[in-house]
This record gives sequence, C-alpha cells and structure tokens, in this order.
Amino acid sequence: MNIPANLKYTSSHEWVRKETDGTVTVGITDHAQGALGDLVFIELPKVGRTLSAGEACAVVESVKAASDVYAPVAGDVVAVNDGVTGAPEKVNEDAYGAWLFRIRPAAGATIDALLDARGYQAAISDA
Repeated sequence: MNIPANLKYTSSHEWVRKETDGTVTVGITDHAQGALGDLVFIELPKVGRTLSAGEACAVVESVKAASDVYAPVAGDVVAVNDGVTGAPEKVNEDAYGAWLFRIRPAAGATIDALLDARGYQAAISDA
C-alpha cells in the first residue's frame, strides 16, 4: 500500500499536501482508488466556491460505486485539475500525482490535526 510520509490524510480517504504558496492540494488516496476500482467520472467543485471543513465537495464514480470527496479544511477553492475530469483513469494510475482541487485555507484553518501516514495506515488497517 502506497502511503507517502510527506502528506496528511483524512479518515474519509483524502490526501492533503501543503504547498509553498499556502494553499493545500487535495486528492484521493491510493487505498480509496483501489477500493473504488476503475474510475469513470469525476465531478470537481467550482473555483471560487467556499467550503466548510468536512463538506462534501466533489464526487468520484467508478464502475462499482460513487463516493463523495470531502474538504479537509475550510477555505476557498482556487484551482481544479481539469485533466482528471477528462481522464478519470489518471487517478487509478497515480493517485498521488492526479490531484483533484486546491484550497486556500480560511483564517485559522490548518491541516496539522489531520492524520499522518502512520495514523492513516492504522485507520485503514482497523477498517
């Protein structure tokens, strides 16, 4: 199982990477894409949308199921990866390279409380 140590994770299977400009990049984990199977459709939030932490804001759909993607922190969507909407299989090929969207965190919002790689590994091992 691929769980990069440099990322943060949510219990709902999103990975989160803090960027040098203060934004955070969000995608779904390798575990999530593996459980879903071949992705066939991805719906991303609109740029400019304000999200609450934990809010469902995107959808990934496979031949087996559809799953919501949740905002890991409160903030505004500043970018989306249109490349994955046209080719959802990119997430299956490289879950950590095929990001979904970026958020500029709201004042006081932080990713520090999210799971580290060890915590995420423990969470999926217990499931």
